[in-house]
Amino acid sequence: MAKPRHSRRTLLAWPLLLAAGPALAAPPRTKIVTVLGDSITAGYGLAAKSALPYQLQLALTKLGVAVQVRAAGVSGDTTAGGLARVDFSVRKDTDLTVVALGANDLLQGQDPKRTRANLDGIVRKLKSRKIGVVLTGIAAPVEVGGGYARDFNAVFPAVARTHGVPLYPNLLDGVARQPGLNQPDGIHPNARGAAIIAARLAPTVAKALAARA
Repeated sequence: MAKPRHSRRTLLAWPLLLAAGPALAAPPRTKIVTVLGDSITAGYGLAAKSALPYQLQLALTKLGVAVQVRAAGVSGDTTAGGLARVDFSVRKDTDLTVVALGANDLLQGQDPKRTRANLDGIVRKLKSRKIGVVLTGIAAPVEVGGGYARDFNAVFPAVARTHGVPLYPNLLDGVARQPGLNQPDGIHPNARGAAIIAARLAPTVAKALAARA
């Protein structure tokens, strides 16, 4: 029986089709990350490309994550302010929100119970919208009072445990109290400080995004 004429052509073309397969695959969808926070997220004193959100996008890209990071920071915002605006500050197409609030609660000496209630509300609202969450903490210095510092620092892990969300324990880890990494006010990171925060935070965010894939 004669073989079909096209069989030889098919056999010759098959390796080419296999080689082209990866190129024909659809590229990964760009994930959307929103950073809900205060002046650190807003990039106080920095150009937009030096601020934390853009630096986080760069750090995630280096880790191989196709991502767009949106800034949703308001200078002076407390956890109460974040709770009041979370529904409109975090757009519906967001895959994951980094909740970076609490520093102004600390500066104002607010009751840690109130801070916890506000963070509970923020995380609950985001989860009800099927948006992932990474919670970042802020470490209270012992100078504010041992008892208060202990109660305040306990808020963030407690909220993370309650809602089963990843916790990055201290947003300013490696940058706080480092003159060369902060602006003259000693509070807000400079460009180098923002880049360090982003690089340290990125693996936690990347892992949280991967868990949602």
